[in-house]
Amino acid sequence: MSHVHAVILAGGSGTRFWPASRRARPKQLLPLAGDPRESLIAATVRRLAPLVPPADVWVATSTTLLDATARALPGVPREHLLAEPVARNTAPPIGWAASIIGRADPEAVLVVLPADHHIADESAFRACIDLATRTAEKGYITTIGVSPTRPETGYGYIELGPTIEPGVYDVERFVEKPDRARAEAFVAGKRHLWNAGMFVFKAGVMRGAIRRHLPELDAGLERLAADPGSLAAVFPTLPGISIDFGVMEKADRIAVLPGVFGWNDVGSWEVAWELAQRDADGNALPEGSVAIDASGNLVKALGAGSGKRWALLGVHDLVVVETDDAVLVMPRQRAQDVRSVVDALSKRGESERT
Repeated sequence: MSHVHAVILAGGSGTRFWPASRRARPKQLLPLAGDPRESLIAATVRRLAPLVPPADVWVATSTTLLDATARALPGVPREHLLAEPVARNTAPPIGWAASIIGRADPEAVLVVLPADHHIADESAFRACIDLATRTAEKGYITTIGVSPTRPETGYGYIELGPTIEPGVYDVERFVEKPDRARAEAFVAGKRHLWNAGMFVFKAGVMRGAIRRHLPELDAGLERLAADPGSLAAVFPTLPGISIDFGVMEKADRIAVLPGVFGWNDVGSWEVAWELAQRDADGNALPEGSVAIDASGNLVKALGAGSGKRWALLGVHDLVVVETDDAVLVMPRQRAQDVRSVVDALSKRGESERT
């Protein structure tokens, strides 16, 4: 797989994980699933390593997160960190990466992945990526959809079309986030997959699709290629559009592979509890903690030198998150409401705490 490169999208902020996730240390840089010592982005790079070594990994991030991302990924070459001066959604960074990599390696196949997801079955995931790269080499822009396990209304869906070959399908259409009734019908019909934001394609094929469907973006990428030093001036002028809406919903020869590998987008502290190692009472606690008549709790001690002894007595289904300057305590079932805390702090002018 010498021509395969990975592009990790790592520019998000993850406000649902306050107070651990901040502008300077967003979700992807935190150990929120799996190994409590491994950040989500480090896990993303590690699980790819048997197929794509870190030397062939590229990361699209922001200028403000450049140093923190470099520290999290010591095996990724510094020159492979693409620092966006402003956020412009997903099409510009993907096009930028395809332009740079494609010029250096005309046969390049790009595997584009989010930085902040959890994969339970890494072997099955790599097998899916391997098939996706072989599909992309045939000229398809390929996406990996996740077989839904519930009628989720917070995700977009991909409808399967005719079979191209075993395990590979044409895309019938992309579907925006549905209401509950449609989501239930999608799960029952077994013809729809969750759109997990994973794409595989030849660099030249993607550049051609951008040229056709997003000519304004293509022109900006050409200006960047001619003068890489113009990044600060050119990048903010690029259209802020997703790769899904700008290319995937319009391009020809789009293929999709159903993925069954324990995918999770790690979207809340509730999910972090679900993915954590828990004791017999369902508690996920720091080592050495004491829990008496306590169950279903998550405690995340993320402050510098957090060596405190945690003791829980008579409490159930709580989330407790400690950082250097903040402590969050809430019922687990209120995990989706964390943004209201961030909003309240912002209104009080405490931007340094968000």
